[in-house]
Amino acid sequence: EQIDRMRHSATRSLLERDDVIIVASVSCIYGLGSVEAYSKMTLALKKNYEYEREEIIKTFVNLQYKRNDQNFFRGTFRVRGENLEIFPSHLEDRAWRLSLNGNKLEKIEEFDPLTGDKTNDFGVIKLYANSHYITPKPTIDQAIKEIKKELEITLEDHKANNKLLEAQRLRERTKFDLEMIEATGTCAGIENYSRFLSGRNKGEPPPTLFEYFPDNTIIFVDESHVTVPQLNGMYKGDHTRKKTLAEYGFRLPSCMDNRPLKFEEWDAMRTQTVFVSATPGPWELKQTQNKYIDQVIRPTGLIDPPVEIRPAKTQVDDLFHESKKVIDKGYRILVTTLTKKMAEDLTEYLHENGLKVRYMHSDIDTLERIEIIRDLRMGVFDILVGINLLREGLDIPECALVAILDADKEGFLRSETSLIQTIGRAARNVDGKVILYADKVTKSIDKAIKETDRRRDRQVEYNKKNNISAESVKKEITDILESVYEKDYVKISEGSNVGGNLKKHLKALNKKMKESASNLEFEEAAKIRDEIRKLETNELEINLNPKISQYNLNKKIYPQGRSKMGMPGTKPRKSIKKWKPKK
Repeated sequence: EQIDRMRHSATRSLLERDDVIIVASVSCIYGLGSVEAYSKMTLALKKNYEYEREEIIKTFVNLQYKRNDQNFFRGTFRVRGENLEIFPSHLEDRAWRLSLNGNKLEKIEEFDPLTGDKTNDFGVIKLYANSHYITPKPTIDQAIKEIKKELEITLEDHKANNKLLEAQRLRERTKFDLEMIEATGTCAGIENYSRFLSGRNKGEPPPTLFEYFPDNTIIFVDESHVTVPQLNGMYKGDHTRKKTLAEYGFRLPSCMDNRPLKFEEWDAMRTQTVFVSATPGPWELKQTQNKYIDQVIRPTGLIDPPVEIRPAKTQVDDLFHESKKVIDKGYRILVTTLTKKMAEDLTEYLHENGLKVRYMHSDIDTLERIEIIRDLRMGVFDILVGINLLREGLDIPECALVAILDADKEGFLRSETSLIQTIGRAARNVDGKVILYADKVTKSIDKAIKETDRRRDRQVEYNKKNNISAESVKKEITDILESVYEKDYVKISEGSNVGGNLKKHLKALNKKMKESASNLEFEEAAKIRDEIRKLETNELEINLNPKISQYNLNKKIYPQGRSKMGMPGTKPRKSIKKWKPKK
């Protein structure tokens, strides 16, 4: 729901403004709906102009807004006497009220849909569709004919191959979808018919977010050594999944054209692009002919950490003694192993020897990982053992030691790129250092150390030349449950929620908010709404104004940790999910 709202807000901004910054994941190369249809199918209304009330309502329906006079939420509208109220697809907590006197539009107001309080007045508004897959009626009629043709051909093919169950499944699903499209202009999973709705030929690239961008757009690809291979692999993974859906009669073969862009298509479509990475990949270096801007000087004067190589035979005991020294100074330690089992076993060993330690790997979900890192920074524990998660984007200024176990085991986890990225985790602290436990110096170790030393030498030289003394990064510890805005709200009690499921908690709060609103208890509903928004915002990791205070390092006053995952002697429970085809 939140992501869909952001998607509408982003495309609307791109069509109406020039000063737009959009932060997107790799999934931005997936189909989004035709920019031509989305930009044309709008409703513009001006104050003091004449409009027929019934025509406005009809246009709302054509733009795929649903009438709901009881439950008012994003994507719906309601009629109250001479007033029309609509909740636009791009807004989260504001709606628009149109006040008509006969056929004259007297007022256009923005209001809070829960309390009904007016927040703004408008002279002109422009309403965009509630779906990116909005399509004009003539195009829909033509698309229905094309879908029926493909259905007949596919059904004959299934019957010829004795796939009677698949044929029946496909016939029922497609006919139901066609009836819904004819009646309402949309259906569940309408994106699977996007090839017909956008009027594109088989194999042509789908319309994506990139078609909404103007020609003067500049694109930044962050951590390009990871992002570029992801872009390359998206099409193949999606094609394999869609092929299975078509083969077993869940969708028509044309669903395979609702796909992400191929890498070549994205490369041809992108405008001026800046690839950002501490370890550029081969594709980026080839594109720039090995000419790149080397940004190794940090504003804080920090230099890359010194790297030591120690024998792997005694790595665990050596790590234990080194850890005690670092902990005595009040710092934290990151340790990387090769497998989940090794991470869990090492955690248990260090715990049995009196150290406060946790592990973190892919079996622990994203929100729990954020809590574990927060607890590490707050001093709830001192050592975090991981595998491949202690890399890009993990900034822990309190970390003064990064230990890489079995560094001489050449492979993906101990490649030059992986080593440089892991070494960089100690570069946020002025006392940071890295220990590689290896019995032999591999090519990757040699290259990683040489590159780190090269950068370190340049940084030291620059600091001396400009009389800069290095300082550790000062970064507040953000709280996953802190609101980005401090408002006059109360915490809504739902009983003890320690270790609870955030999605279930949000669902319960949503239900409670709607009950309060239906009982006309608008103040209570508004408080619950603020609580929901606070939790949802932090779930998306948008912490723009963290308020949590730092712990008192000298007195060792630590808050109680919230995460119970990654503890010694525990294993995360993974629920066994039955395979279900995505529709």
